[in-house]
Amino acid sequence: MGPVKTLDSSDWRDGFLFVGNQPALDFLNTRPVQNGEPTELLSDFSTLVRWFRAAELLGANQARSLLRHWGESARARRTVEALRELREKLRKEILAWERGGAVHRSTVDELNKLMADHPMCTRLTTSGESASAELWFEPHQPEDLFAPLAHGAAMLFANVDRSRVRKCGHCVLHFHDTSKKGTRRWCSMRLCGNRLKVAAYAARRRMP
Repeated sequence: MGPVKTLDSSDWRDGFLFVGNQPALDFLNTRPVQNGEPTELLSDFSTLVRWFRAAELLGANQARSLLRHWGESARARRTVEALRELREKLRKEILAWERGGAVHRSTVDELNKLMADHPMCTRLTTSGESASAELWFEPHQPEDLFAPLAHGAAMLFANVDRSRVRKCGHCVLHFHDTSKKGTRRWCSMRLCGNRLKVAAYAARRRMP
């Protein structure tokens, strides 16, 4: 990926990339490569909470409560480190899974333990005559932030067609291809697609 200033802002939300179409993949994409170097977007607990807000996994009141109660605490810092470790483990697992490999038993056990310790809940909502069930969680401590990420990773491995989960052909970002044809090759047209099309066009123009 090129410098941030060259990218279309519509792929970013509050300083974070959202091109994955799946929570676990968007979480993976919090360590993009910019100017040729890996860039850590989850630098501290405050930015972690900000990512959860941008990902629409936390409400404003929940975010304020977490920051007010935990802020710069050692527990919050440990949670950030643990989440980044989970992210990098999932990155290796997802890359192998995309190529047809089985999910390692250790990863299955870890996700199951995280979901048992920090479960998502289900609640019924109504609108007029229609009703639906939705997932939710109430974070009271930093570690509760594992809930939607562990659940998202489990749902990725269990319910998503792996042939439609890919790393961009030009950068390190991952995405779930939800297009009708299933032929998406880039993280997004704005980030890598247009740049590669322009380069291909220029190369054709140079041909004798």
